[in-house]
Amino acid sequence: MRLGGDVPKALVPLAGRPMLLWSVEALRASDRVDEIVVLAPAWREDEVREALGPLRPDERVTAGGASRAESVREGVRAVSARAARILVHDAARPLVSPALIEAVLAAMEGVDGTIAAAPVPDTLKRATADERIAGTVDRAGLWGAQTPQAFWAAPLRAAITAAEAQGRLADATDCASLIEAVGGAVRLVASLEPNLKVTTAADVRLAAALLTARQ
Repeated sequence: MRLGGDVPKALVPLAGRPMLLWSVEALRASDRVDEIVVLAPAWREDEVREALGPLRPDERVTAGGASRAESVREGVRAVSARAARILVHDAARPLVSPALIEAVLAAMEGVDGTIAAAPVPDTLKRATADERIAGTVDRAGLWGAQTPQAFWAAPLRAAITAAEAQGRLADATDCASLIEAVGGAVRLVASLEPNLKVTTAADVRLAAALLTARQ
C-alpha cells in the first residue's frame, strides 16, 4: 500500500526484472539451499510462477496468508519434512546476496536461529503523541533486524504453533520475535553490504541503482 501501484510489491519491476526474482536468484546461487518455497498473494500464484520463469524440481509456489507471519506459517508447512533448517527471506529486500545467505546459515551453531542485522547508525528520538521529542534513546547495542533469517526447523515450527495458540501470530513482524517469545536464542549476523527494504517509490529507484551498479 505504501509503495502504490496495482500489483503486489514482489512483482513490481526492478532493474529489468520482477523484484521477487532478485531474491530467488540469490537463493538459487547458494549451494546451501536445497529447496525454495515462494509464498504468493492468494489468487496470484500463477502471476508469481510466471515472474519466476521455469521452476526447478526443488522449487514451488504456494499461497501465503493474510499477514507476513501467517505467510511464513504457510511456507513452513510447505517445506519438506526432512528439512533441518529453514531460511526466511522477504522479497522486499532484493539486494540480498549469496554471501549474506551463507553467513546467516554458517552462524547457527549453538543457537535456535540467526538473522541478518545492522547496528543502528542514527540518533534515536522518542516522540510524544503530538510528535515532539520526549527524549533521546541510547543506541548502544541496538540493531535493525533484516532478512534472511534462518532457524532450526523444530524450534521455528514450535514457536509458530505457540504464537498461533496465543493469538499473537498475525502481529509478529519477524520470525526472530517468535523464537524470542518462547525463550529461544537468536544470533545477530552483521549485514555488511546494502540490504535495504523496499517500501516506497524512492526505495525502488535506490535499489534499482544499486542492483544496476552491482551488475
